[in-house]
Amino acid sequence: MNPIFAQASTSIFETMSRLARQHDAVNLGQGFPDDPGPLDVREKAAEAVVKGWNQYPPMMGIPELRQAIARHYKRFHALDLDWENEIMVTSGATEALAGSLMALIEPGDEVVLFQPMYDAYLPLVKRAGGVPRFVSLKPPHWGLDEVQLQTVFNERTRVVLLNHPLNPTGSVFSRADLDLLAKYIVAHDCILICDEVWEHVLFYNAAYDPTLTLPDLRRRTLKIGSAGKIFSLTGWKVGFVCATPEILKVVAKAHQYITFTTPPNLQAAVAYGLDKPDAYFIGMRSDFQAAQDRLAAGLTALGFDVIPSKATYFLNIDLSKGRFAGMDDVTFAMRLVEEAGVASIPVSAFYAEHPVTSVVRFCFAKRFETLDEALRRISRFC
Repeated sequence: MNPIFAQASTSIFETMSRLARQHDAVNLGQGFPDDPGPLDVREKAAEAVVKGWNQYPPMMGIPELRQAIARHYKRFHALDLDWENEIMVTSGATEALAGSLMALIEPGDEVVLFQPMYDAYLPLVKRAGGVPRFVSLKPPHWGLDEVQLQTVFNERTRVVLLNHPLNPTGSVFSRADLDLLAKYIVAHDCILICDEVWEHVLFYNAAYDPTLTLPDLRRRTLKIGSAGKIFSLTGWKVGFVCATPEILKVVAKAHQYITFTTPPNLQAAVAYGLDKPDAYFIGMRSDFQAAQDRLAAGLTALGFDVIPSKATYFLNIDLSKGRFAGMDDVTFAMRLVEEAGVASIPVSAFYAEHPVTSVVRFCFAKRFETLDEALRRISRFC
């Protein structure tokens, strides 16, 4: 067996979900909404599976969707993308990540990772033969530190893998952070894989700069998007890859031998959804922000130090202050699910080394009654 997977430990998500079932807990650990997603988009998928094409679609994605992606990013980010040569559809963002890493690095190449990080990044980098180099981010701002960048970049650096906005922190990198990172990417002749799946799940008018819009990064960036996050349809697994033809043509060959293609009915429905009016995207953010505000107010009233979320489905608390000071995040999360019946995620699980051990993540993408029940249980626990 390959040791990278054979020796991998049970993920924190599997552990907490098992405990949530065992203790009949309110599950604020896993990151998915309990809303079914926009009805009109789901109806388009149903219509397409009954009346549309159900054999192999084009490997790069159906033209209808790739054209819609180009229009969408032109509308929201003023990006000019050639839909035929700079856009590819994948079976979810994780497949896009796997294919990109397989295509862009060789064994021994170094990959810069920012922790806390999405749990798939490190095993995918290692399986592709990459050598990880870590930049550790700190609460509450989770910004970049030039001293750390100087330490990890060198002549062996080939790829930088960035999640922007960042899960699990709910933070958005500033333009100054991105400009700083771009300086090192250009100086070391690297490619940036930017996982931007949370690009529409933004709050409080957060300033957000897609990396492809930075002049220094336009020809060095592979951008990954996700219909699952845009439409709260996490089970659909429809992703997008946007990059210059020189980069995309190689990543497309990896995609060809992984999944080859993506269900055509879902592609047709996503194409329809991406052209929805601005009101949908504004309303989606407003609904999630209201849920975040409700959970944040409840946790603050209970005495927790809440770190505001600018993006994603997630809100964090910092245990280093207040009544739980001195308790680590794993102990707190385990006690919370076992004694109070509320599942969360300790953020130290998102680090490969030298973790921050005082931050706990909650998913607020839930109905108000679910959040209120969680708060009642946490109150009794406190």
